[in-house]
Amino acid sequence: MRPTDVPAPPAPPVRLSIGVTGHRARHYHFAESETRIAAVMAQLFDWIDRAIVQAPSRAALGGFAQTRIHTLLADGTDRMASVMGLDRGYELVAPLPFGRRLNRAINSLTDDPADARRLLAGEDARDRATQDHAAAIRALADRARLFALADADERIAALFLAKLDSPQDSTAAALYAAEASRRVALAGRILVEQSDLVIGVWDGVTTAHVGGTGHTIATALDLGAPVLWIDPARPEDWRILSGPEALATTAGPGDPAGREAALTALVHRALNPGSDPEEPGFTALDAERWRDRSSRLAHAYRRVEALFAGHGLKHALRGLTQRYERPAAIATGSGARFLGQARQLPGADPDHVETIAGRVMQRFAWAEGIAARLSDSYRGGMTINFVLSSLAIVGGISYLPFVGADQKWLFALAELLLLCGILAITYFGRRRRLHSRWFEARRAAEYLRHAPLLLVLGTARPPGRWPRGADASWPEFYARQVLRDVGLPRVAIGQDYLRQVLIGPLADHVHGQRDYHLAKAQRLASVHHKLDTLSGRLFQLAVAAVALYLALRGLEALHVVSAQLVEGLAKYFTVLGVMFPTFGAGIAGIRYFGDFERFGDISEVTGEKLEAIARRIALLAQAPAGKLSFGEVIELVHAADDVVVGEIENWQAVFGGKQIAVPV
Repeated sequence: MRPTDVPAPPAPPVRLSIGVTGHRARHYHFAESETRIAAVMAQLFDWIDRAIVQAPSRAALGGFAQTRIHTLLADGTDRMASVMGLDRGYELVAPLPFGRRLNRAINSLTDDPADARRLLAGEDARDRATQDHAAAIRALADRARLFALADADERIAALFLAKLDSPQDSTAAALYAAEASRRVALAGRILVEQSDLVIGVWDGVTTAHVGGTGHTIATALDLGAPVLWIDPARPEDWRILSGPEALATTAGPGDPAGREAALTALVHRALNPGSDPEEPGFTALDAERWRDRSSRLAHAYRRVEALFAGHGLKHALRGLTQRYERPAAIATGSGARFLGQARQLPGADPDHVETIAGRVMQRFAWAEGIAARLSDSYRGGMTINFVLSSLAIVGGISYLPFVGADQKWLFALAELLLLCGILAITYFGRRRRLHSRWFEARRAAEYLRHAPLLLVLGTARPPGRWPRGADASWPEFYARQVLRDVGLPRVAIGQDYLRQVLIGPLADHVHGQRDYHLAKAQRLASVHHKLDTLSGRLFQLAVAAVALYLALRGLEALHVVSAQLVEGLAKYFTVLGVMFPTFGAGIAGIRYFGDFERFGDISEVTGEKLEAIARRIALLAQAPAGKLSFGEVIELVHAADDVVVGEIENWQAVFGGKQIAVPV
């Protein structure tokens, strides 16, 4: 089967994404040291820019895309970093904890309920200072890509106004602070998920204030994102923190040269695809050749599944040719339902949806088709090796009952050809890296299968929570860069948006994956049981054949049967005594190699976990109007993502060491 001229979707552009969080302008140490903090921030951006230019992977990856900076656009640190980033040509992205108007009103720092109401209505504030703050926020927001969590705006706005209307009411103030802080914490988590490095301007006092700078820094460290900590009282003594335990240490900042080297190394690690720049690695999928359908010569493994799945002879002997969905066809094919749902989301970003179709789904279709073909080649080749091995052994002695020693060479020649076939399959399988290429392409495809759902809700797997392959980590890097390439949608997420995602794309994805895994578990359990039974039966037949031969010898000794008869049957019994256990061992080898039982168990556990998430989705979908929360929906998305990644890790553990080899 010849490859077609379908072009490979190019590898995604690689970029560094920075998150910045910190104290507001009213914070005592920030106000006192603002000029010094700005100088340190500018120096750090200089070092980061230089590290990007000097990254060893730069030439191999064809350069890097525009650096991206994420902030919540609050006054103080956020605004300082945002302006600096824009001046350097960075792309500014703002995950806002509130809708745009509410965010502007809250961050205008007004204490006047009348001005707050004007800002919420989209009007200007009358107080000059308040209006200046509001105008600065609006100007910066106009230059940023905004992703706003507006699903609780009505409730938060009411609490905000209640606090301003009754400044002496401590209960109203505390309730507003608690609810608003939860929203800021959600936005802060999005900032962390989207960033390779988080810069935090923090006094180090506490991490307990939900949504505060210390809380965001602790969240980043817990999620595996490195943090560059600037203490506003001593900004020049900044430190790099890695892991939550770093918050408990008192280690000093070290010399400036050492810190610059550490920051450079951190940037280089973030831009490293996890393989030698001289190896295919990150661009490996680009080098693959597309084929529209599977090859019949590589169907051996799937034929074993079909024969022993227990669906009848007609099903077992059906054609197994798979037609792979071309990348250009996925938007109107298997991806059409999701894209239709995404386009219908209230306030959806149409450009973002089309970007998902073109840059995510097409790459998924390519990786899926390549992985399916390589799977057939690798697993089918190994299955054929077990069959050829059994045939070679049996073929080598099967001449005994049929021809004399002078014609044994014909059977020896057949045995030699079978053995050469095994060696050829093994040699080409290893030379073409079938196992590694399949493994890597399948991992990339599974991450991308789940990616569109993450993207419509502006979430991602945090930087420190991606699995690592034993030999190559580029599939994880590839998938992460695909997500980063698309980025956050320009959307204000409201109640209707959340509900439609919940009962539409999220429910469909979870139900589809659940049904697939539960059906797969049942199928593989049947295959394992029947292969095990067949292997056992063949060994029983071997025992029976040897026992029958010995019984005939005993009867010969008792003169019950003639010696001539026993001698005439001896060669047949010799062949049977070798054939039955040899084929039994071959079947057992296929069963061991395929690991149908463990794969079935993995799929069963995965299906059960997804079923539990499906029940949670159904329960949350019953929430009355206005009661859905972005945090609750995103928790379900993260739960589904964890199940997907857990299944991939378990799958790797089973097949990771099963290189194509000579069956022994």
